[in-house]
Amino acid sequence: QVQLVESGGGLVQAGGSLRLSCAASGRTFSTYAMGWFRQAPGKEREFVAAVSWSGGRTYYADSVKGRFIISRDNAKNTVYLQMNSLKPEDTAVYYCAASSVNLLRTRPREYDYWGQGTQVTVSS
Repeated sequence: QVQLVESGGGLVQAGGSLRLSCAASGRTFSTYAMGWFRQAPGKEREFVAAVSWSGGRTYYADSVKGRFIISRDNAKNTVYLQMNSLKPEDTAVYYCAASSVNLLRTRPREYDYWGQGTQVTVSS
């Protein structure tokens, strides 16, 4: 069982930056691949980024590639999402998720555990 708690969301102007954190409970954090997803009002939850168990492999949605960076610190049981050059279309609730399979998966149903989400709002 893994419990995930996101933090770091907020209101930022376009072009600004935010760093989201996702703290995980449990001693097996390093055996989970981690992902970030987002969901805007009236839209489906969409993949943002994923990182492998060790942090050595990452994968990004085209919409955030070159602007967002996913990373993890297994000693702190935490995964991060550094978001730069934010755009109004990045506005959404951001969720972190854990997968027991060490693959960089992009579909929500492929993840086993979810956090409660943190709101990110980018003003124009």
